[in-house]
Amino acid sequence: MTSPTRFLLAGAVICVGGAGGFFAAHLVAVHHAESLARIATSRAGAAMPGDAQTASEPGGEPQQHTHPIPETLPDIRLIDTSGVKRSLSDWKGHPLLVNFWATWCEPCRREIPLLKTLRHAPEAPEGTEIVGVAVDFRAAVQRYARDMGIDYPVLIGEQDGLSAIAAFGMDTVFPFTVFADREGRIVTLKVGELHPDEAKLILGKMRAVDAGQLDLPGARREIAAGVATLAVARAHD
Repeated sequence: MTSPTRFLLAGAVICVGGAGGFFAAHLVAVHHAESLARIATSRAGAAMPGDAQTASEPGGEPQQHTHPIPETLPDIRLIDTSGVKRSLSDWKGHPLLVNFWATWCEPCRREIPLLKTLRHAPEAPEGTEIVGVAVDFRAAVQRYARDMGIDYPVLIGEQDGLSAIAAFGMDTVFPFTVFADREGRIVTLKVGELHPDEAKLILGKMRAVDAGQLDLPGARREIAAGVATLAVARAHD
């Protein structure tokens, strides 16, 4: 890969961290709740004014965004750390967390120890799997995954990683984590570093959906409201 291509890959992605990371993540969480309210109101026959945020609830209409977040997981195909081509459909039937990250992104690095625990978290639905998608260079990812003892599958996208991000309707902002149920339906998408309280909340709602105790629209609403509340509380700590 040429040096200009390396520069393009590294420069095309924004890492969400610090105060800016809080505001970006908070805006998306608040917008999720607003989008859900808009969709529900629209289905009831009334219209609501649009807004100027940059993400949408799964299946919703985007605002100033190229594509909506899809309703279900796109079947992206990337190599794993062993060089084997894998697809997200390989984990069909499992509740899934798909975490987009890079080795040079500090918030991404901070959340990896948490991600390593979530397969077996008490709140997680049975069979939950974590899949990392590193938009980075293969050698760097292999080395970092080995040094960090990452024990969940990691897919690697160099230039094709940017296409994988676009398939989720996202701009190139790291980290972000997609939560999907065992049917492949996207439950929510968390922009910015994932925190333990957020993971507990989201996985708990996914478990309720899995057990038939909560429907998907209800889970989305409760997650959006809960994540927004947690983000505000964190900002005041």
